[in-house]
Amino acid sequence: MFRRDLMAGIAAAAAIPALPVEAATGGTLRIAMTAADLPTAHGIPNNGFEGYRFLGYPPYDALVNWDLIHNPDKPANITPGLFTAWKIDPKNPLRWLFSVRQGVKFHDGSDFNADAVIWNLQRIYDEKSPHYDATSAPIVKAAVSMVAGYDKVDEETIAITTQYPFSFLPWLLTRVLMVSPTQFDAVGKSWAEFGKKPSGTGPFKISRVVPGQFIEMVRNENYWDKNRIPKLEKLVVSPMAEATTRIAALRSGQVDWIEVPAPDSIPSLKQAGYVVTTHPYPHTWPYCLNIEAGSPFQDVRVRQAANYAIDRVGLCDLLNGTAKPAVGLYPPDHPFFGTPAEKYTHDPNKAKALLAAAGYGPNKPCKAKIMISTSGSGQMLPIQMNEFLQQNFTAVGMQIDFDVVEWGTMLVAIRSDPKAPQSHGVQGVNISLSSVDPSTMFRYYAKDSWSPVNYNWGHYDSPAVTDLLKQAQASFDEGVQTKALASAHAKVVDDAAWVFIVHDLNPRAMTKKVQGFVPVESWFVDFTQISMA
Repeated sequence: MFRRDLMAGIAAAAAIPALPVEAATGGTLRIAMTAADLPTAHGIPNNGFEGYRFLGYPPYDALVNWDLIHNPDKPANITPGLFTAWKIDPKNPLRWLFSVRQGVKFHDGSDFNADAVIWNLQRIYDEKSPHYDATSAPIVKAAVSMVAGYDKVDEETIAITTQYPFSFLPWLLTRVLMVSPTQFDAVGKSWAEFGKKPSGTGPFKISRVVPGQFIEMVRNENYWDKNRIPKLEKLVVSPMAEATTRIAALRSGQVDWIEVPAPDSIPSLKQAGYVVTTHPYPHTWPYCLNIEAGSPFQDVRVRQAANYAIDRVGLCDLLNGTAKPAVGLYPPDHPFFGTPAEKYTHDPNKAKALLAAAGYGPNKPCKAKIMISTSGSGQMLPIQMNEFLQQNFTAVGMQIDFDVVEWGTMLVAIRSDPKAPQSHGVQGVNISLSSVDPSTMFRYYAKDSWSPVNYNWGHYDSPAVTDLLKQAQASFDEGVQTKALASAHAKVVDDAAWVFIVHDLNPRAMTKKVQGFVPVESWFVDFTQISMA
């Protein structure tokens, strides 16, 4: 086994693409991602939140930014970005008024202004616009689906109208990144060409794009937030889907930082002097279940049985402590967890009894197919983890098979109707998902969010849950919001809307040369505070 792993590491090292050599001075940080390909660099990154982590927030600002510097031991909050302030129009509870930051320049030297905001919103929402981005707009629109309209009030004010009362809108505007209309025209009004020579307003500027190999970013010396002008001279990101490849790249000195080291490699990495960090963040790794007719998961007893069938503690042991058991979308100490009646433990006998009550048994196993990926943002080790779970399900009389796809294919599927061809006819999707903002449950569990409108892929439908979620987002009182969200979450857990499996602890490995990195409770990283010794 050792020789096999050693030879795999040697082969992986030979397959690593040639990366830029570290500058003698100034500090260049080279990172290996888990993605199989480079995220799109044109201001709507694909590859999930890993795309936003590396090719979203470093080169671009959102309308509202994440605060990734303060309170590292609390879930990340929002902070003004290219919108400096916001309020509800006193005459219309569906209309928000946003103040546009003045004096900001895009990397190409053109002005960021209210007209640029409208132009970027047209890219996402106006299918008749000449610069509508049909390929990438759904990545944003699927999450920020409640926008009904927008207009320029004056040079300093933008109005955005929602379809229903939605107090959490500023949180979701973190997904709306601003790109340069001037640069789009300069490259021939093509989003593909813009991705080769992009221009945003962020703390880093994309200086070089080598498709399939790496993207290089340099410090934006003129960034508008002087406290976040990067300490690094350069930031280089590369796709490396295989954990063995990433580890080989780190050990050989070709990169300085890797995402998700293989759990069994962590002790030897630490012994060799590398820094390995873990930290809780708003992450869950579930099976999103198809609840519609024809799926065995339409029966709540089958869904509950699947939750009682799995050995979460054993799975976390397999992951060498880089994850913790999940018994809901949120961990039990979260204010939104509530008080569900169901306490999911590893209880095969209870799982068998529930399956028997639903009409399944030795002569009639419960059969389902789950879409899983080979890698991806927050996916950890999906193949090995699902092989472990498959044994758990077999032990209670569930025959679970897998549809193995690439990460990008899964991201399209989760935004599609479960009956659509993109969903491959599966009864569940094993996808890592976030809970970064208070509107998360509305996107996952409300009837208004049934795919393809938003992320309720399996069409879970509980009138009580939808009503509670609407109560929360119609209120600006934090106490009212918390009470409604906790009640909704308890119902979601009792209904076993998903199979809740683990929460990732976001492991990373890096050389000791990396200075100033502080793990925060977020999917994202503020690279402006990092330097190289």
